[in-house]
Amino acid sequence: MSRSRKSEKKILIILGSGLDSMLERISEPLSVKTSFGIVSLNRLNDFGDSTYVMVRHGREHSIPPHLINYRANIVAAKQLGVSYIIATASVGSLKYSIPVGAFVVLDQFIDFTKGRPSSVYYDSPNDFAHTDMTNPYSLVVRDSLVSSLKKNKIRKFRTSGTYVCTEGPRFETPAEIRMFQRLGGDVVGMTGVPEVIIANELGIEYGCLSLVSNIAAGLQRGKIAPEKVLEEMEMHQGETKKVLETAVKELLKRKP
Repeated sequence: MSRSRKSEKKILIILGSGLDSMLERISEPLSVKTSFGIVSLNRLNDFGDSTYVMVRHGREHSIPPHLINYRANIVAAKQLGVSYIIATASVGSLKYSIPVGAFVVLDQFIDFTKGRPSSVYYDSPNDFAHTDMTNPYSLVVRDSLVSSLKKNKIRKFRTSGTYVCTEGPRFETPAEIRMFQRLGGDVVGMTGVPEVIIANELGIEYGCLSLVSNIAAGLQRGKIAPEKVLEEMEMHQGETKKVLETAVKELLKRKP
């Protein structure tokens, strides 16, 4: 009995903007104390004790991207014994070929954050690691997401994409967007880093399902309206939920 529990896979889903109502089927809330702070999350009813859900911006969407306690969130996952993390994120498209409403399974990132602690090793300089970032997004988690998108017959999706992460909470300028395009970026957002870095530091397989909620500044007419971004995410909640559920099932069935 103890041996099977020890080998049980555990998965954490991190929900981004506009996906809060996906928490309808959760069980009791959990509170995890870490060296970086206390983290609140929930266990997902549908998968027994194996899957957890965390709302990145808080239940009231009150935590802006630059103030999220990324270290505490991922350390809490490690303490719970999580093997896989599936994160979601709303992104702006840097290319007309990646339209609003398209899903992008990320495979690379470019970091333009400025003031965020990006490592768990700041306070333990004698215990640091030069973490390899050749494949920052887990091939296993990415495969499960791509398979899920196909099984759920999602029409608009990309199997790879480079994510540019900015500090926020402001949106980017058109000049910055042109620079990101020249650097090879496909989509832009504010929350993916250092989340992915810390997951890699702690040896957790991390993948991200991003959804294009707007065309980036300078590539569309007028200004970017935050309420429109949330509306777009909410419009695709049904699809997102199906993709996440199928991907979780695939990861849980996967042999060690």
